[in-house]
Amino acid sequence: MNQRFVNLNTIKLFVLDEADRMLDMGFINDVKKIIEKLPAERQTLLFSATMPSEITRLANSILTNPVKIEVSPEQKTVEAVKQAVYFVTKSDKKKLLLHILKNENIESALIFTRTKRGADVITRVLNDAKIQADSIHGNKSQQARQRALNNFKFNRTKVLVATDIAARGIDIEKLSHVFNYDIPEFAEAYIHRIGRTARAGLTGTALSFCDPEELTYLTAINRMIKQSISVINDHPFKLLDIKEGENPAVQNKFDGRKRTFGFGKSFRNRGRKSFRRIKVKS
Repeated sequence: MNQRFVNLNTIKLFVLDEADRMLDMGFINDVKKIIEKLPAERQTLLFSATMPSEITRLANSILTNPVKIEVSPEQKTVEAVKQAVYFVTKSDKKKLLLHILKNENIESALIFTRTKRGADVITRVLNDAKIQADSIHGNKSQQARQRALNNFKFNRTKVLVATDIAARGIDIEKLSHVFNYDIPEFAEAYIHRIGRTARAGLTGTALSFCDPEELTYLTAINRMIKQSISVINDHPFKLLDIKEGENPAVQNKFDGRKRTFGFGKSFRNRGRKSFRRIKVKS
């Protein structure tokens, strides 16, 4: 387009697929430049596995009176996956991760983070602690991502740290553990994450680190999978505000105590009022 080989003046149908992935891979500005060259009168279809606030803003800027179609996922939590959650402060998450990796029998671990910078920081912390790790995310070149993935598949590294979108399509046999270092903002992402383990008839373990501000996300996950995830209190970094055996994500009453679990603080305005919503079962 910049070289004037393509003219978009006659486009009648514009399809933007994998919108969230394009955002993560840094292509969103290129997409906006293309949209600027399109005719004002056109039909636009936008597909996205998740709807972060940036994608919602983009949708509201390029769509007119859009209809939002949501496909309810049929996927259920993999029965062979053992699930557990640690309640821990954000500042203690790295210490807890090192504690588990050094003291538990973990053959291989895929660690999910919310941000690309977070993936790099965790990878650096692990390598400094003599735990072989690598990361994959949108800021890495395709060659670097493939090299990191191959090293993990062939057991040259024990730990792979990834963002949700960069990890799409990863198929690793005999993956023993998945770590949700950051609780995903969308409950569906949790299903996708833990489904990376316990494949081909094998068992697997999914461990989640939940800090107070992430409790609303964990509550949504419990609601989706229709069960309470087991709480592990036997670790040196547990929150003193958590009673033995208590899971704040499913508690209805809090005994009148003031909690710091962040109810109402982590909700994001996803612009849903601007959509007419249609529910579709897959």
